[in-house]
Amino acid sequence: MTPNNFSTIRDLLRYAVTRFNTARLFFGHGSSNALDEAAYLILHTLKLPLDKLDPFLDARLLPDEVNAVLKVIDQRTLERLPAAYITNEAWLGAYRFFVDQRVIVPRSFIAELIPDQFSPWVDDPESVTAILELCTGSGCLPIMLADAFPNAQVDAVDISADALAVAQRNVDEYELQDRVTLIESDLYAKVPTKKYDLIVTNPPYVTNDETDALPQEYSYEPEMGLRAGDDGLDLVLKILRDAPLHLSEDGLLICEVGESEQHLVKLLPEVDFAWIEFKVGQMGIFAVECRELIAHSARITELAAQRP
Repeated sequence: MTPNNFSTIRDLLRYAVTRFNTARLFFGHGSSNALDEAAYLILHTLKLPLDKLDPFLDARLLPDEVNAVLKVIDQRTLERLPAAYITNEAWLGAYRFFVDQRVIVPRSFIAELIPDQFSPWVDDPESVTAILELCTGSGCLPIMLADAFPNAQVDAVDISADALAVAQRNVDEYELQDRVTLIESDLYAKVPTKKYDLIVTNPPYVTNDETDALPQEYSYEPEMGLRAGDDGLDLVLKILRDAPLHLSEDGLLICEVGESEQHLVKLLPEVDFAWIEFKVGQMGIFAVECRELIAHSARITELAAQRP
């Protein structure tokens, strides 16, 4: 099929949806269906407003514009490359972030809690002056945290120097260099010796079996950002074990574990995890107080010691 077969965005939109559905693409990196993803890719490629499709549907395109859109449709369909890696951008709410294959595509549900300053678990947001964010990836969460907690300095940690290079680009773009400090570290290993009011983390939590069964789109993401052992808790247990060493007495840990929630509850039924409810139900995010972790430190340490 040649570009001469297409003259409008409407033509290309219909074609893209058919291609995406025929190829049975997986949508889990921003869009949830073929139509939304096709519209996003077309509007982005043509440098049009992402929230204004209708006014342009019947606009006639130049041959070069048609060619550019067809190239993107082919890339998404034939390579099964996630849209975020094609456009080098991902969105969390109103925040836009640069991404590439050095980081997983941002999609943490924690992002939905940050604008409300983790209410009601954080009583006085203005008193939060130090936040530690582990497994930062693209740096999306610390940027949002710095906005939501204006009195806080945010230390953001990742073991990957490549990921931190992406995070630095995003921190620079939001001009938060004086508020967000990026640290290359294996979890807490190189974290400053100070106490944090909040530790926030969206660590790898996908089980080995689930990682092996993921759609092809996920193969473009760094595996170390996904795979986390047979029950998805290899890193989570270490985060729980060492959190009291870095939290203030009244400090709070907020952590996303996804579907590994069931494994964590089974391993630590005695721990009072507050599982956060969303409009669509629980999404595998808990808040837990420093005191609660200290109270059960022996059991948590025992379980963490069994992990590689």
